[in-house]
Amino acid sequence: MMHQPRRLIVALLAALALFGAPRPLDSHEIPERVALRAWALPRGDSLVLLLRAPLESMRDLDFPERADGALDLGRVRPLLDDAARTWLAPFVVLRADGTALDAPRVAAARIALPDDRSFDDAASAERGFGAAPLADTIAIPWRQAQFDVALVFAVPDAGAALALDLRLARLGVRTYSVLHLVGADGGVRTLSYVGDPGSIPLEPRWWENLWRFLSEGFRHILGGIDHLLFVFCLVLPLRRWRPLVAIVTAFTVAHSITLGAAALGVVPTALWFPPLIEAAIALSILWLTVENVLLPTARLEGRWRTAFAFGLIHGFGFSFALREQLQFAGGDLVVALAAFNLGVEAGQLAVVGVALLALAALRRQIPEERQHLITWVGSAFVAHTAYHWAAARVADFSAHDVALAWPSVDGPFVLALVRAALVACIALAAALGLRQLYDRLLRN
Repeated sequence: MMHQPRRLIVALLAALALFGAPRPLDSHEIPERVALRAWALPRGDSLVLLLRAPLESMRDLDFPERADGALDLGRVRPLLDDAARTWLAPFVVLRADGTALDAPRVAAARIALPDDRSFDDAASAERGFGAAPLADTIAIPWRQAQFDVALVFAVPDAGAALALDLRLARLGVRTYSVLHLVGADGGVRTLSYVGDPGSIPLEPRWWENLWRFLSEGFRHILGGIDHLLFVFCLVLPLRRWRPLVAIVTAFTVAHSITLGAAALGVVPTALWFPPLIEAAIALSILWLTVENVLLPTARLEGRWRTAFAFGLIHGFGFSFALREQLQFAGGDLVVALAAFNLGVEAGQLAVVGVALLALAALRRQIPEERQHLITWVGSAFVAHTAYHWAAARVADFSAHDVALAWPSVDGPFVLALVRAALVACIALAAALGLRQLYDRLLRN
């Protein structure tokens, strides 16, 4: 029995030595950051996709190394086709008129140096695959090597509408991609994104953009908790439908104005502007919660002006999400903008409808003289979240150096001033129209 503690200690030390000791990172671990580059080149009866990825993102494959730790290039080359067929080809899908085509053929695969610039343009990228392979004597660590692959899709109909779906985010914890799409006229459209972008039409048509941006707008509003809490606070104290219509309409019109203005470039490009808008959105929610508690219901039914003013701010917030997606629209900017806005409105109306049904059911369970407690308690919960958002976002904004220098009066400045004045006039005209709508609703 005296030997039992000693045996236990020995077993624990052995376990620590086996599992607890630090081990070098091996090729099976997921890289933290992966940068991909790609060129899509139409060739009539085929589509050539040139891909460049870090060799370390080809996991579960052990690449032979020399004694000095560099890749054994002579022994690595026979493994490259298998790596491309395992990690790249199955996750690249090409559709023709909506039908997925057969998996691509691996036409070529090679190792490139980390400072290789051949992927800077399409012609150089293609020539790189015809160049002689790297000499076996070159010393290159496997973590620094680039893996270039040429995939070829057979296209049965040269006139078919093609859409590319790259599902390569799995190569890293965070995967950044730059995709160059070469059009039939030789023009190049460059897309940059994080993760998987979904289906990308090579020549997008207006109805494809309509559906894509309608879906994006709907998903964005449902995922934008701050916007939803703002709308919830707007409708929380309301019980009559006429003031509700005026307030929701005012918010919708206002954010549509600034969303459109931002999409057309009428917005500051300074780095401090997005943090400023995000902080203002959090403060707008906090403002509504205070109003809901302090003001009587009769006053709150006339808050369309507040909804309109804050809606202008929220529109800029929507534009930050839209700006990342506009690159997928091709030339259909108007369709993309309108569809995204309609998607936002559809999601917003869905949330308002659910909130009103839930509030109506709750009010039926509470006596009339205590129903104001619903507004107070709901606003208090929202205020707690909004306060923490505001504190964090104001701190984020304060970290930026807001250096406002007097602008030089030149052509671009005058043009920007005219555009801003036009947006201000549109906002003023919309506010006057909403005032007439509100007056008519009250008279009826």
